[in-house]
Amino acid sequence: MWGIIIALISGALMSIQGVFNTGVTKQAGNWLTNSWVQLTGFMVCIVAWLIWERQESSIAGLFQIDHKYMLLGGVIGAFITLTVMLSMKNLGPAQAVLLIVISQVAVAYLIELFGWFAVEKAEFQWSKLVGILVAIAGLIIFKWK
Repeated sequence: MWGIIIALISGALMSIQGVFNTGVTKQAGNWLTNSWVQLTGFMVCIVAWLIWERQESSIAGLFQIDHKYMLLGGVIGAFITLTVMLSMKNLGPAQAVLLIVISQVAVAYLIELFGWFAVEKAEFQWSKLVGILVAIAGLIIFKWK
């Protein structure tokens, strides 16, 4: 149950953040806004690490990560922020988020199916494919005028 609540909060925060960031871009531009988002996020994370995790993990631990490509999460995050802002600007928040979520689910399922990025490989299930197709149908209905 706790996982569901956290996921719902995450989705809500992502939508709110996207709207805020898109609003800031109107006066500050895409990359300056993105820089501000990443910088302030970095500061919050450092403070949280100092308060809650400093005793359990050290910065040196980052250099011991098995799959070094996984350290690109921040780089990917910068492009996530940018693409969310651009999609919300062009499509509006609701349609952009719907497309983003469908893309997230489809790509996550492919990652599971093929066992990419050190994720345990999952068996193909028609129900999951149907779920993605239903989400796409939902997008079409949502966009219908």
